[in-house]
Amino acid sequence: MKTLSRIIHLLSDMGNPHAAFRSVHIAGSKGKGSTAAMLAEMLRGNGLKVGLYTSPHLLDVRERIRIDGEMISEAAMTSAMTKISKVSQQYSEEERPTYFEILTAVAFEHFSTEAVDIAIVETGLGGRYDATNVLSPEVCGLTSISYDHMPQLGDTLAEIAEQKAGIFKEDVPVVSAPQPDEAKQALKKSAASAKAPILFAGEDITFSYRFESSRTGGPQARIGIATPTSRFDHLIVPVVGHHQAINCGVALGLLDQLKNRGFELDDEASVNGLAKVRLEGRMEIICDKPRILIDAAHNAASVEALMRAIGQNVPYDSMVVIFGCCADKDVAGMLRWIQLGADKIIFTGIDTPRSADPADLQTQFAEVSGRMAQAASNLDEALEIAEKAVTREDLICITGSFYLISEAKRKFADHVHRPVPVGT
Repeated sequence: MKTLSRIIHLLSDMGNPHAAFRSVHIAGSKGKGSTAAMLAEMLRGNGLKVGLYTSPHLLDVRERIRIDGEMISEAAMTSAMTKISKVSQQYSEEERPTYFEILTAVAFEHFSTEAVDIAIVETGLGGRYDATNVLSPEVCGLTSISYDHMPQLGDTLAEIAEQKAGIFKEDVPVVSAPQPDEAKQALKKSAASAKAPILFAGEDITFSYRFESSRTGGPQARIGIATPTSRFDHLIVPVVGHHQAINCGVALGLLDQLKNRGFELDDEASVNGLAKVRLEGRMEIICDKPRILIDAAHNAASVEALMRAIGQNVPYDSMVVIFGCCADKDVAGMLRWIQLGADKIIFTGIDTPRSADPADLQTQFAEVSGRMAQAASNLDEALEIAEKAVTREDLICITGSFYLISEAKRKFADHVHRPVPVGT
């Protein structure tokens, strides 16, 4: 039976560090990390000390736990881990915390020790039984809900939404992205049961977005949002894609609710903070020659959003997609969208026992699309095939599992043609 008993027991023995700071709790199928990062930067722009807990990581597990953009130090991580080891050494096998529960406890201990003004906390999986669901947040956020982690969360959008809605608390407002009707109705029912007021962007919160392109700014999204306390017109979204415009709208809605909870926040300072958002592993160019873009699109809705975002924002003559994923994902759903915009597709294995077999992906893809593709045993082999197929104006897109994106980032970290980050 699923419960929160292990994490509650552990945190209690640690002195309940999660009760020492205010928080925002964010759940959803895609966009949680982006929304959390945008909100964190807006709050930092207002001079607040902001903790940020997200998952998974790309290169270093410490990426998951940040304060004001800085990863937890190795010394602080060791200190928290030592404390956890001491308090849990007498636990029975059933009481021993999981990997994610330990990391969650480390994050809460760090935020408590460093006395953050507020922490933005992303759920790991689902919501109701997620280790982060011990918080008493100021406000909850819900990003777009789609099919993902079905073995754990359910086979329908209503079932998945009900699990995400497990983070709702009485009298704690909820800001949600626009949702498919099946998910929306389940969320409304859960909110009513929990006595949590819920606001949907585009319905209860005036929200709109549009795309434009200029010689200086290039392709970009602009959003407008109006709430009882704020009005933002033609605000530039700092990352590309219509899905990121929606994520930005949710982040601004959460910001508005924090004003209602007593935070003194200035709109101009918030906008200045938002402009500083940079998301690693999301529409990120990691090499200029050849042009290689990476994005951790790990479910069908994310793959669809990625393909559309590339088409709207990245000019290219031809695109080669290198794709690898875990076998327990919605493989069929991702394969239906991976062909959108891709001129050539190479399936590859990833560095985990859960990896889908590239040859199986190749076969399934032919069945759903009627198109041919190639298979490679690993990323090196896939890149060798791709680089022989592209010219200067073409694009290589590496996407799918976080494992694959992590490997690509590591491979190109010191590449001679790695782009120089903006602002350095």
